[in-house]
Amino acid sequence: MSWTRAFLVVLAACALFGALLAGITACDSGGGAGEGGGAKPSPVGKVLDDTDEEGWNYREVDKKRAPEVGIEVLPDAREGWNVRLTVSDFRFSPAGTKNTKKPAVQGRGYALLRLDGRPLAELRAPTHHLTGSLVTRGTHKITVRLHADDDTVWAVDGAPVESTADITVSDPVPSATTTAPTTTAPTATPQVSGQDSGRSMRGRGSPNHGGKA
Repeated sequence: MSWTRAFLVVLAACALFGALLAGITACDSGGGAGEGGGAKPSPVGKVLDDTDEEGWNYREVDKKRAPEVGIEVLPDAREGWNVRLTVSDFRFSPAGTKNTKKPAVQGRGYALLRLDGRPLAELRAPTHHLTGSLVTRGTHKITVRLHADDDTVWAVDGAPVESTADITVSDPVPSATTTAPTTTAPTATPQVSGQDSGRSMRGRGSPNHGGKA
């Protein structure tokens, strides 16, 4: 009788130990799958239903963590315009980084340059030369907007992170690089709106979170 009890006690202990071991193994297996089995990091900000002109969604982030951008457009001494960007809490990703299937990284991406609302160039650096032939006579808006590498648009309070500068192109004048006095270049010369003459013009833009371009 005592032998039967001892056998039952041993059998129950073995069953309990087996159950505990199975539970520990399951927990370890689940943790491993979560870490190395394709788990994705938490997304940055919140992707909104609102989109830009090309259909890319806005990525809403807190104002304290949001990137900022400013733009300055100056006439080039030889031809066209020089665009200079000033960014804060933002880093330009190298070419080839853009991938819509990878999660966005906070404060990383590229800048999209627009001329009168039309996409003009994708910038991976804070400077860019704008060819004069692209800018016709008159006043134009040069806008820069920050994107994440998945093409979403960085946004604050539902508005894209962007900055805009106005430039005005007047009648063409003799090119600075021309040696013959009778030869003129077709390049338009910038002129500040409201002034009668002058070659110098500064198109400045401050960080703007106030709305779409």
